[in-house]
Amino acid sequence: MEHDLGSYVMTADDLVIRKAEKADADAVFALAREFGLTFRPERDAFDEALPILLHDEDTLLITAVVDGRVQGYLLGNVHLTLFANGPVAWVEEAMVQTGSRRQGIGRALLEEFEKWARSRNARYVGMATRRAPEFYHALGYEASATFFRKVLR
Repeated sequence: MEHDLGSYVMTADDLVIRKAEKADADAVFALAREFGLTFRPERDAFDEALPILLHDEDTLLITAVVDGRVQGYLLGNVHLTLFANGPVAWVEEAMVQTGSRRQGIGRALLEEFEKWARSRNARYVGMATRRAPEFYHALGYEASATFFRKVLR
């Protein structure tokens, strides 16, 4: 199902939310490195994954562009489930550049992802994060589960 990813202006800084492009690779890679968690993104793996993600119809990779520069991105997907009576949407990664936070960029990214998820008939949007709980609560998200993982080597 197609979703028209319209661009819109949020502030005087000309914030535009749009689908990511191959030309955004350097900026998105730099943002992905800001996560600083267990994994450190490697450029070769990133370059291999990016074109696949850009062309996967069940995946949305969007960027927040301010004055022509990528200031944030969100990567998410929709997948079928049995328990939710249909598909659910999952935010895998969402990052706003450190100096650009608290300007509506994260909100704009999530709102655009929610529109896309609705167009795909997703029952809900979920994510695993320990960061910025006040931000997610303000957008109507609620804590739902504990996240477990096992690193496979």
